[in-house]
Amino acid sequence: MPFKEDLSQFLQVDEFAHACELRLAGGIVREVRGIFDEPFLDAELGEYRFETSQPRLLGRAADFDGVIKGNLITIDGREFDIMGSPQIDGTGMATLRLAPRHRQAGR
Repeated sequence: MPFKEDLSQFLQVDEFAHACELRLAGGIVREVRGIFDEPFLDAELGEYRFETSQPRLLGRAADFDGVIKGNLITIDGREFDIMGSPQIDGTGMATLRLAPRHRQAGR
């Protein structure tokens, strides 16, 4: 059962949160707030080693309603692909897994 607290107090843009532009299917654009995190990952796969990050956005689950894999989000001018449905944590908050969107040449 979600908490009855006003979760927006945790997502103040003058504190930790970022104002983000969420772009859903059908041209729907929604402004949301969330806490962006991009932890570094140093991974090994057999004899291969690579460095990457795992960007994610924590926000109110209600704000992420209708979000699916393939939707887009802009955070501080950076575009990201949303990699799956929101991961709802049961407290009224949810996490979006993201991947940096790279523009192709000629676009």
